[in-house]
Amino acid sequence: MEFEETVIEGRNPVLEAFRAGKTVDKLYVLDGCMDGPVRTIIREAKKQDTIINFVSKERLDQMSETGRHQGVIAHTAAFTYAQVEDILEIAREKGEDPFVFLLDNIEDPHNLGAIIRTANLAGAHGVIIPKRRAAGLTAVAARASAGAVAYTPVAKVTNLNKTMEVLKTQGMWFVCADMDGTLMYDLNLTGPIGVVIGNEGSGVSELVKKNCDFTASIPMKGDIRFSEHASVAAGVLAYEIVRQRMKK
Repeated sequence: MEFEETVIEGRNPVLEAFRAGKTVDKLYVLDGCMDGPVRTIIREAKKQDTIINFVSKERLDQMSETGRHQGVIAHTAAFTYAQVEDILEIAREKGEDPFVFLLDNIEDPHNLGAIIRTANLAGAHGVIIPKRRAAGLTAVAARASAGAVAYTPVAKVTNLNKTMEVLKTQGMWFVCADMDGTLMYDLNLTGPIGVVIGNEGSGVSELVKKNCDFTASIPMKGDIRFSEHASVAAGVLAYEIVRQRMKK
């Protein structure tokens, strides 16, 4: 399976990408350039809630593969994003309690892909990621998922905390992986659940952690830190949830 993220350069190609409905992850615009065509592109980007970055000419020149960017470069996703409701609908269709991963600023696309793969193998219904300061569905992430991205939907949201609050009104509980939490074997992880995995270096942010109902720790017997291995933590916690669900 081939995954390709596209870099689109030039005003007309970028504008046509938006109008054709392509999923544009990020738009880079020459800082201070606000003529008519650029304003039109920015307007289309805002309709899709695309992240817009105003950067220097030097930065655009470095990013450009053609040397003809005309002050505009767009990065499209290697795969189409789902909506959060699509993920919940999959659970309903299967007659199962929702089981979802929420990734709090995972930056490494290899980790993102590995977690998507784990989510698929563990029977999770989808993955939710934030729009900013996080890896997206790049070709690297798609390849690291070993094809799972074709089967496990990934939704991109503006605010992870607000999404969690909305999902709580629909009966979901949230558990985050944290070394200071309760031993995962001592928690009831059945029912509608969202598993929150934090950033590779800093872990789950304080705001997101406060929004979680439980914090779960993974028992450690070795001598090294585990915090950077987000995808491994996701797998260990996921299969404790699988184990508990199988016992129901």
